[in-house]
Amino acid sequence: MNRWSFVGLLVVVVGGALATYFSMSSGLPVQTAKVTRGPIREFVDERGKTRLPEDHLVTMPFAGRVEAIDLIEGQAVTAGQIVARISATDSDQEVAEAKAAVDRLEASLVENDDATVEQSTREQAELFVESMIATVAAAEARKIAGKSRLDYSEIFVGRTRKLAETGAETQDDLDKAELSYVESQIDYRTDVLTVEALKSMQAATKLLPRIVTEQISKKSLSGAVIRQQKQEAEARLRQALTRQERSAMKSPVDGVILERAITNEQYLAAGATLLRIGRLEQLEIEADVLSEDVVQIRPRDPVEIYGPAVGATAGHGVAGSVDRIYPSGFMKISSLGVEQQRVTIVVRFADGVLGQLRAAREIGVDYRVRVRVFTEERADALLVPRSAIFRSVDNGWEVFAVRRNRAEKQAVEVGLMNDESVEIISGLAAGDAVILAPESNLEVGTRVAVSGA
Repeated sequence: MNRWSFVGLLVVVVGGALATYFSMSSGLPVQTAKVTRGPIREFVDERGKTRLPEDHLVTMPFAGRVEAIDLIEGQAVTAGQIVARISATDSDQEVAEAKAAVDRLEASLVENDDATVEQSTREQAELFVESMIATVAAAEARKIAGKSRLDYSEIFVGRTRKLAETGAETQDDLDKAELSYVESQIDYRTDVLTVEALKSMQAATKLLPRIVTEQISKKSLSGAVIRQQKQEAEARLRQALTRQERSAMKSPVDGVILERAITNEQYLAAGATLLRIGRLEQLEIEADVLSEDVVQIRPRDPVEIYGPAVGATAGHGVAGSVDRIYPSGFMKISSLGVEQQRVTIVVRFADGVLGQLRAAREIGVDYRVRVRVFTEERADALLVPRSAIFRSVDNGWEVFAVRRNRAEKQAVEVGLMNDESVEIISGLAAGDAVILAPESNLEVGTRVAVSGA
């Protein structure tokens, strides 16, 4: 062994001896804290984001060509303000066509209801019936007269025939009497035929007033059809006017434009979303809490809201409260790729807080925040820092307490806890010193040197 190797070995041995001596004399350096009494609030701390309980959508009321929308995101609008329009050309033409149809049917109805000509025709028919009755009566009288002449001619020719046989009448007188008898027969038959013909004409004539009356009734039926058609046309006109009115789309609330789906003029289907409008004074927060933590949360539990979005840090955040807890959970993959069962809770800002925040800074929808939901609190409790406790082999809680400058394991019963402190129910007393974040290889009985208290 050369001289330099010997010197190096000597240095190592001396250094180890000195370290052992220092360790045995002063102990392993550890950081400790005293067990104290004070208030503690148990809480669940999670990330959240702002949201609105309701979005007001402006959508296409019917298929058509929407004009370009000039409004931009963040622009304030008032209830009733026109925020989008459908091209007026199509709606105006539809209204004009519907109105023309109503006017045409109105004119047809007026024309159909005018029965002046039919009334005159019926009056003429009734007069013609009366005339035919008189004509038939006259023909009947002529027939009776003709029968009387025939009867007289028959008697006269018989008497003339007898007188001619005796020589009292000449043959010429007999021939004239027979001629008159034949003419009377012909005239009577003519009268009979005339009466029958006139009676047939009278029967046909009696139908004329009824035919005219039926024609008038038929016009009434046609009027009912036209009126029904007019009602349908008026319904189409009302629909066209409604569509024309709806073509000017208005904001349903006072709010701001959250999203503008289109900018340029284009044809869109009915129901297509044009704008999303919200009321920022209704902002609330939603947070997804682990299912094992959410069972501790109740509606109206106090909440501290903090983070850059609200300009506050933990312990100095703004006030809120739990509004509601969703009844069903869902699976969510954490940033570390772990599947977690979570439940959404909704947090509302305390009265007046949101107005102050919005006056001081721009805060909108989907802004990231943190929420600290306080589930229980104790005004006077025995406390140790959260980093002092750890799980034992049997899954209980333990601490390393410093007693006579040595590390001693101490089983403890814990109560409320949060990210900073833990309530000790039993196992420690006020003033005891516990080791913070003890190393996993720290052994019971190890001599320690306290570097902080």
